[in-house]
Amino acid sequence: MASLPGRPVWSALLLALLSVLHAAEANVLNRSPGKSPAEGAKGDGSSTAPAPPPRLLWCYCYHHCPEDTANNTCRTDGYCFTMVEEEEGGIPVITSGCLGLVGSEFQCRDTGNSRLRRSLECCTDQDFCNRDLHPTLPPQKPPNYTDGEVIHHLALLVSITVCSIILVIIIVFCYFRYKRQESRPRYSIGLEQDETYIPSGESLKDLIEQSQSSGSGSGLPLLVQRTIAKQIQMVKQIGKGRYGEVWMGRWRGERVAVKVFFTTEEASWFRETEIYQTVLMRHENILGFIAADIKGTGSWTQLYLITDYHESGSLYDYLKSTTLDSRAMLRLAYSSISGLCHLHTEIFGTQGKPAIAHRDLKSKNILVKRNGTCCIADLGLAVKFISDTNEVDIPPNTRVGTKRYMPPEVLDESLNRKHFQSYIMADMYSFGLILWEIARRCVSGGIMEEYQLPYYDMVPTDPSYEDMREVVCIKRSRPSFPNRWSSDEVCIHMRARAHTHTHTHTHNYIRNYISWGPSIHFYGENSNPNMTTLTPTQP
Repeated sequence: MASLPGRPVWSALLLALLSVLHAAEANVLNRSPGKSPAEGAKGDGSSTAPAPPPRLLWCYCYHHCPEDTANNTCRTDGYCFTMVEEEEGGIPVITSGCLGLVGSEFQCRDTGNSRLRRSLECCTDQDFCNRDLHPTLPPQKPPNYTDGEVIHHLALLVSITVCSIILVIIIVFCYFRYKRQESRPRYSIGLEQDETYIPSGESLKDLIEQSQSSGSGSGLPLLVQRTIAKQIQMVKQIGKGRYGEVWMGRWRGERVAVKVFFTTEEASWFRETEIYQTVLMRHENILGFIAADIKGTGSWTQLYLITDYHESGSLYDYLKSTTLDSRAMLRLAYSSISGLCHLHTEIFGTQGKPAIAHRDLKSKNILVKRNGTCCIADLGLAVKFISDTNEVDIPPNTRVGTKRYMPPEVLDESLNRKHFQSYIMADMYSFGLILWEIARRCVSGGIMEEYQLPYYDMVPTDPSYEDMREVVCIKRSRPSFPNRWSSDEVCIHMRARAHTHTHTHTHNYIRNYISWGPSIHFYGENSNPNMTTLTPTQP
């Protein structure tokens, strides 16, 4: 019974023990699955137990496979990756494979270096997850030059600019120096040594008269010609054609025409020079020849043919801008046929002249003098008749005549090239077309037509052989004549000569026929028109 007083103490101890057991049971029930008690205490300063082994991934590999793999697969405890990288040639290359756990987080953040573009993507979601990765190359960045590279490029740019400026300055200097030398009066070069050949007081007219009276009649001596050519001063260009250019020049103050041939037309230059220097060739209705020379300037060659200068230009230009009365029309026609007559005529003697056919007669190859008469020019296609051997001397060049003025026998290739009279008749046909051009510009009854080329209403502006052959040979068409010509006496005579294109008439017959009718004054270039009267003669 003595123990009864301590009974409450034992009761208190029993209750405390039951509370501790209850708390321990509750702690066990509240722990997370898969985690140890040490993990539950993580962060409270207590130590942690080792983690369980990580899960292994299967990855697809390409260009980055271990040696012992098969079927392009690999296994890792880290990440699967896919990478695209740009090679040196700018070609993108895709690589796939496995990354180990150690350091893989840093590798997956790699974005390439400054030289090559590269993009890498990683995954751990599931096996072979890198099959669904499609990385793209980052955008191209502008080059990041260092200070040394910038200085190098700047120095190179400045050097090239300075050298270019210096080169341009040198070229400009040389050009202006050359132009200054070219612009110097040509007659001042070598004037002292040329005085032996041409005294300072001599004019072109004096030189030509002396060569006609005391020389062979074939023109000025060669040394005189070369001296004149060297002393010519070019003034301005007055024409250009398929053969070259025509310039107006000056020699000791006198105006001359300088025909400058292209180097490809050397054969034409040689032939024309040869024809002009034929003995007894000079005539008032043949363009006056002065000199010919070949001038070399080092880089190119110039072929000069120097003749008299006529400011009225060609008959073609003259008719386009000038209307004619009967007297002016007949003066043009008569002087033209006179020059053609002299060209066609053979002069016999010790120093005779061969018969020459022009082969390219047209209004552009006849010049008009100041007094209204004509002279024939452009003899580059002319042929000579050698009567001693009965042969035709044909020039060896590739030029051909003007298609619009070609006679039927040339167009249909039936011309007898060995018969010189065939060339004479061809010239007469072309001259008939020139008469038609002249007569159209003559005023009769207050009426005249605008200037036109022959066959202007039948063929194009630049007709071909086929166009002309169709009209002239097959259709046998000829230029038409205005009705007014039937009521004018002078035009009737011009029409009679032009109607048959003078194909069956000689030049002497045509010349006499043109001069028949009203009394017409014909005069030379330096004579008074009121002093000389030509009494017309019946044919």
